[in-house]
Amino acid sequence: MPPRPRPVGVAHRTDKTRVLVVEDEKDIAGLVKHTLERGGDTIVEVAASGDQALRAASEQPPDLIVLDLNLPVLGGLEVCRLLRTRPGTARTPIIMLTARASESDRVIGLDAGADDYVTKPFSPRELAARVRAVLRRGKPDEAAAPPVYRGEHLVADFDAVSITVDGQPVRLTRREFELLRYLVENRNRVLSRDRLLERVWGYDRIIETRSVDVHVGRLRAKLGAAGRQIETVVGLGYKFIETEK
Repeated sequence: MPPRPRPVGVAHRTDKTRVLVVEDEKDIAGLVKHTLERGGDTIVEVAASGDQALRAASEQPPDLIVLDLNLPVLGGLEVCRLLRTRPGTARTPIIMLTARASESDRVIGLDAGADDYVTKPFSPRELAARVRAVLRRGKPDEAAAPPVYRGEHLVADFDAVSITVDGQPVRLTRREFELLRYLVENRNRVLSRDRLLERVWGYDRIIETRSVDVHVGRLRAKLGAAGRQIETVVGLGYKFIETEK
């Protein structure tokens, strides 16, 4: 029998990685697209503005976003923050692509919710390697703890991106949320500042370990009574103490 025709409007399923490139300079957008599609396992969609990017990500959330910081009208930092507030892209990996190379600019971009930061001019091979590394970090760990943690004060549903303390919702930044997730998933284990930088920020030492202390302090303050579960282990790092109900 001849094969049945595919119904009109039904999309082909694909195992290819979908990347949204947000870049207003056509030459750079074309270079990134060519670099990432060269291996044949990636599909790249290009958006020339922040508004286009938000629409595209809403219609079909990508697996990863490469986001230029210097966009017209709606800047890259604001686009990043907006993407983090939307359920479909709250946990989508974002790589900032920009000519701003200072440490303060990198920290601002990472705190806005970016997972990595590549400066222009960039090496195509390095960009492709960073994309692969960020995607690897985003893959679920089969041995990870259950997605919902219930403690004496804290209830954290990491899949639903919902954090409550004594029944009251708590708003966390992207970085604070990922920091709490990693601490909870590795509860009762001492985690060094360098390890937290590597696993939560995605860097070995591109920013000072002092940034970890600052974020832990903010996280503790927001968690109130549950913040006491994050213990400082002098000379070593931090540990999330188990206090299950």
